[in-house]
Amino acid sequence: VQLQASGGGLVQTGGSLRLSCAASGPTFSRYSVGWFRQAPGKEREFVAAIKRSGGSTYYEDSVKGRFTISRDNAKNTVYLQMNSLKPEDTAVYLCAADSGIITSSIRQSGAYDYWGQGTLVTVSS
Repeated sequence: VQLQASGGGLVQTGGSLRLSCAASGPTFSRYSVGWFRQAPGKEREFVAAIKRSGGSTYYEDSVKGRFTISRDNAKNTVYLQMNSLKPEDTAVYLCAADSGIITSSIRQSGAYDYWGQGTLVTVSS
């Protein structure tokens, strides 16, 4: 599967953005999808994930209540709605997918086989 992330940009503190991760291939519904982010000089960190059924979602603590992950399997797309953005959310956001991921590994970047290119989110103070 090939992934294409989009939707990043420059936004002020408190603003919102919606990221999209569009996938190729007819079996996208079989893949769990995660969003990760990497700020300059920092390690890649987990942001959110959604199981292939869409019934289970997972969030990093600092984004709970502000970010919402969802998917539209008919459009082969996963979304990350980001509200109440903070300067510390500034990073390159990447989406990743895997068909065999298990719940205990869903927050680990190494568990995902497929990655898209990143989209830059910049939150100004």
